[in-house]
This record gives sequence, structure tokens and C-alpha cells, in this order.
Amino acid sequence: MQDLKQTRVRYLILLMLFLVTTINYADRATIAIAGSSLQKDLGIDAVTLGYVFSAFGWAYVLGQIPGGWLLDRFGSKKVYALGIFTWSFFTLLQGYIGELNASTAVVGLFMLRFLVGLAEAPSFPGNARIVAAWFPTAERGTASAIFNSAQYFATVLFAPLMGWIVYTFGWQHVFIVMGAAGIIFSGIWLKVIYSPREHPRINAAELDYIASNGGLVDMDQPKKAGADVGPKWDYIRQLLTNRMMLGVYLGQYCINGITYFFLTWFPVYLVQERGMTILKAGFIASLPAVCGFIGGVLGGVISDYLLRKGHSLTFARKAPIVCGLLLSTSMVLCNYVEAEWMVVGFMALAFFGKGVGALGWAVVSDTSPKQIAGLSGGLFNTFGNLASITTPIVIGYIISATGSFKWALVYVGANALIAVISYLVIVGDIKRVDLQEPPVDSAKPDSDTAILSHA
Repeated sequence: MQDLKQTRVRYLILLMLFLVTTINYADRATIAIAGSSLQKDLGIDAVTLGYVFSAFGWAYVLGQIPGGWLLDRFGSKKVYALGIFTWSFFTLLQGYIGELNASTAVVGLFMLRFLVGLAEAPSFPGNARIVAAWFPTAERGTASAIFNSAQYFATVLFAPLMGWIVYTFGWQHVFIVMGAAGIIFSGIWLKVIYSPREHPRINAAELDYIASNGGLVDMDQPKKAGADVGPKWDYIRQLLTNRMMLGVYLGQYCINGITYFFLTWFPVYLVQERGMTILKAGFIASLPAVCGFIGGVLGGVISDYLLRKGHSLTFARKAPIVCGLLLSTSMVLCNYVEAEWMVVGFMALAFFGKGVGALGWAVVSDTSPKQIAGLSGGLFNTFGNLASITTPIVIGYIISATGSFKWALVYVGANALIAVISYLVIVGDIKRVDLQEPPVDSAKPDSDTAILSHA
């Protein structure tokens, strides 16, 4: 049988996406693990720390559309490799920020976090492009969930390690170790990643299986000479006026609000609100992340299982999203318990639910127009990562105004409810967007050229 003769190179590609996303999120989380010690050494308050936490988000958001265009123009392999090397280098430099005086160090730290965000901007649109190219539709939910679950695995693996490094050697060494690891990985990436048609280890059977079942295997083929390679602004306008996509964007903003609470303020919450040491907080933070990792993989598996059982794409994607996010509101219950094990339990339940519901990137792979898969992912990530700016700042102000994290948890839980409403009320049917070609030479496109085929 042909199936038995297929290579399984796409699983190697998925492993690489998982590993690079693990490094990606570990580098984002360095500032959270080092946060309390860094705050003490530099003498900064909660509001200032909130702005430092948000620096990554400002650049990450600004870089999404340019990053998506670069991916569509030059391909995922080269653009992503450059991004890995660059963000890792700027992460490493943060380890030397303590050599400056306090006020200069804060400005320098903000700028370096900003540059890390800019360099990481193409990462998740790149992940979505690679999954869309390498995986058939019925495997895409699981593949997307696996690379997305790396954000939890990063906490599981690196939070205890980084907590130990801070406790033993000081916060500076966290940045140096993580930056060096990323620089090494950028070289590995160049050796392993190719588009489906160019990979030296894929055979015709696997390539045909991917291509005939919805994989966009020709996505990174060289563009024709004279082709328009600039940003497709009319395409972006069409996405911004599509009700389904607007609902998906709102949902992702709210889901990322939960993510960035865990990435920024959660370890600080454990230290300042619950009185844990930074070493203990590093280990405790990994426990909810284990549940998030399990939930993240399970959400994709459930979604693809529902699809294979004959349910519509809409139901298969929405059911885990809605159920998971409703479960994630359980974090608010931490306001009503004192025992550490109960706090950890409710946070673990919330992180598990958020993991199950974090299928936004699968939805992007399902809905992105094949002409601008990178730009579409970049636009999606632009809206989603506005939360990386607002969440740390809003929580910083809430803590400053109230002196506790209680209303901060309510704010994060409310994000989950809004995401549920968005998917149930606004999104509607989930399907690939058909783009109309913009008019050429001021002439309106006829009906034959206006409708583009589904991938």
C-alpha cells in the first residue's frame, strides 16, 4: 500500500516547530522569572515593571504585517532563521543590562525587549505557513496544537531551570544561557527546514498525500519574474471587513490576554501575593504549565477527531475552543482560597482549559487565503498580540491601585468569556477566505477572475 511507503518528514518538521516555539516562549518568559529579582535590583515599581513587560508586545505587534510580508516574499526558512538568531542575540544582551545605572538600565532593558519582540514577529505566522504547507487539513488541528503547546512546555522545562539559575547565579545569567541556546538552534534550523517539494528526505508518496489532501505544498515556490511582490493592501482590507476573521481576531486577543498573564505576572503573583521564594515559584509555575501542555495537545487531537468523524470544520474547531475557555475562568476562584495547593490546582485547571481552547492557529491555517498566508497570519497575530501590550500594563495599574492581584485575576478571567462570546456569536462558519483580485489598470475584474479556488 502506498501509505506504508510514505516517508514521515512532516513529523520532523513539526518537531522543529515545537522546539523553536519552546525556545521562543522561554525567551519571552525570561523577564517574568527574573522579574522580582530584577525589580529589586533596579528599584522599579509595579507600573514600571508592567511597561517593561509590555515592551516585547509593542514591537511584536508592529512587526506582524511586515514579518508576514517577508515570509510570503522570501519564504519561511530564511526569514525564520534570521529571526531566531536575532532575537536570541538580543536576549543574551539583556544579561549585561545590570552594568548600567538604574535609570539607564530600565531604558536599555525596554529597548532590548522591544528588539526581541521585533525579531520574533515572523515566528507564529511562519509556524502557520509551514503547517499549511506540510500538513493536510485533517492533521492540521493536531499539528497546530502541538507547536502551540510548546508555550506550556517551555514553562515546564525552563521555569524550574531559570528559577534555579536566578536563585543560584543571579538574574543576569538567565538571559545569557537562553540567548546562547537560541543562537545555536538557528544553525540547526537552516540544516533541517525546507519546503515540501525541496526537502531531500521526502518521497513522492508523502508529497502527493499532503498535496491531495489540502496541503499548500507550493507556497514557497519562487515567484514569477515581474510578479507583484509588495504588500497586498487590498487583500488586507478584505480580511478586515470579513466578519468571520474579525471574530477570530477578537477571540485571539482575549486568549492571548490569558497567555500574557502567565508569561509576565504569574511568577510575580506567586512571589508577592502568595509569599513564595523565586526558586519555589519557578517550580510551582511549571505545574499549571504541564496541564496547559496536556490541554494544548488534547484540544488539537479532539478537534481533528471530530473532523474525521464527519463533523463540520466549524463544530470541530469551535467545540474545544468554547469548552476550554469556559474552564479557564476557574482562575478567579484563587481569590477565595488560601491553601497553596488549591491555588495551584485552580491555576492548573485554568491553564488546562486555556490549552484546550488555544486553537486559533489551526483556524488561521484553515481560513488564510493561499495567496497571502504569511500576511494573514501576521494580521491575526497583530490583533492577538495587542494583548501582550495591554495585559501587562493593565495588570500593573490594577495592582498599583488595589494593592493586590484579586481584580487582576477577574480581568484575565473576563477575557476568556469574551473570547467564548466572539466564537459563538461573531465568527459563524469557519472556512477558507476567498479573495477578490484587485482591479487591474482601473478595470473591474470579471466574475471568473474574482473567485479564487479553495486550497
